[in-house]
Amino acid sequence: MVTALPRIGCRALCAAIAALIALGLLLWWLLSMGGAPSPGGRVTLATGVPTGVYARYGELLKQDLSSDMPGVDLRLTRSEGSIDNLRQLTSGRAEFTIATADAVATYQMQGEPGADRLRACARLYDDYLQLVVPKGSTVRSAKELRGLRVGVGTDGSGVQLITRRLLEAAGLDFDRDVEPVRAGIDRMPGLLEHGRLDAFFWSGGLPTGALQQLAKRFPVRLVQLGDLVEPLHRQGERTRYYRAAVMPADAYPRVQDGQAVKTIAVANLLVTMDGEDAALTEGVTRALIRSRDGIGRAVHAAQKVDLRTAVFTDPLALHEGARRYYVSEKP
Repeated sequence: MVTALPRIGCRALCAAIAALIALGLLLWWLLSMGGAPSPGGRVTLATGVPTGVYARYGELLKQDLSSDMPGVDLRLTRSEGSIDNLRQLTSGRAEFTIATADAVATYQMQGEPGADRLRACARLYDDYLQLVVPKGSTVRSAKELRGLRVGVGTDGSGVQLITRRLLEAAGLDFDRDVEPVRAGIDRMPGLLEHGRLDAFFWSGGLPTGALQQLAKRFPVRLVQLGDLVEPLHRQGERTRYYRAAVMPADAYPRVQDGQAVKTIAVANLLVTMDGEDAALTEGVTRALIRSRDGIGRAVHAAQKVDLRTAVFTDPLALHEGARRYYVSEKP
């Protein structure tokens, strides 16, 4: 005896077909989006001292990231600068950070823990070396700093790293020929203003807010560093990341009296670790590039971030997530 199968009504059949179509469309959408949920959770970005460009850049990137990746809770931590940032990253206290290319190269050459696992998301803007003196100072070159009290940046900062090299290029010994004052941009302007420093070095994006504020209270001048480019490059491989540069006349209108200043520049990189989640890294890189104009209105240096140059992250290879983003943006 054969049992008859139940008849499927037209309405039920149509509903089943519609459900299959909807499921297919959902699967297609998921596949087109990479098939993975949007990254989420707490992420830490190590920046710098509160009055520096790193900190301001981080604050603005946090705002843009909250729109692009609402599931990511970006936390910002302060630091003493590039070397300290790299230590925070490799020790697991941060997932992303900003560091200068010369600091990254030094970290690698010294074989610091985790150095071989560092990866880049993007080349950002350039830091400009700035030697600041009271306006009435007779100092016209770093070579004339002998015997003076000089702000050299804090221990663990990229500022102190390059200051040591600049003084060597100027024929001066860091410990014997100047009186080094280990302070950061949060303290050096006040020390200069109150006569406790004769000069200070700073490496940062243009303009740096702390220097702008100092110029409103106290007359200062920028000393050219262009005469140190060649002797700096003669120090070998460790100094190949520095290039000759010119601070435009309008970088600090109160300071430069309409004059451009010859100096030295070094690139900043957004850095992470090789094991960081690729989807997260891709998203952060995307948000970084897309936020250029918005951040650039507050941090002029950020206007230099560009899709075409962001991939030049020497001495680091790109993280897989960042590479994936750049490939997706090719025409």
